Amino acid sequence: MFIGEFHHNIDDKKRLIIPSKFREELGDEFVITRGIENCLYVYSKSSWDEITNKLGTLPFTKKNARSFNRFFLSGATIAEFDKNGRVLITSPQLSYADITKECVIIGVGDRLEIWSLQKWNEFYDSASEDMSDIAETLFSGSDENV
Repeated sequence: MFIGEFHHNIDDKKRLIIPSKFREELGDEFVITRGIENCLYVYSKSSWDEITNKLGTLPFTKKNARSFNRFFLSGATIAEFDKNGRVLITSPQLSYADITKECVIIGVGDRLEIWSLQKWNEFYDSASEDMSDIAETLFSGSDENV
């Protein structure tokens, strides 16, 4: 399971160092794609296969299914680490996530997310104000005896 928050920079050749604890979990080949909320999602190959299998069950006759598949799959690349633990992020991916230099890598269970520092700070500030309400909504009824 991916957890934690790490701050790194994209170098001039569009490479990003992924923390070693994440590299071990990702394996030799993994997938980077556009995420929702203008960040990038990074999946191990096995997690990616599970997701694409689920996407394959969506009815192609539904406009939303076609749109999501186009968005999610067209932005995907198979990636691997160089000998220094860096990964190349494509120009379209960097542009989509608005990453120019400083970024934040977070573990979110089955995936990593890569955010521009500015967008992460905006999200974090906004979400932290609502976290109590969000938690109450998500977990209501699960702790009725507390």
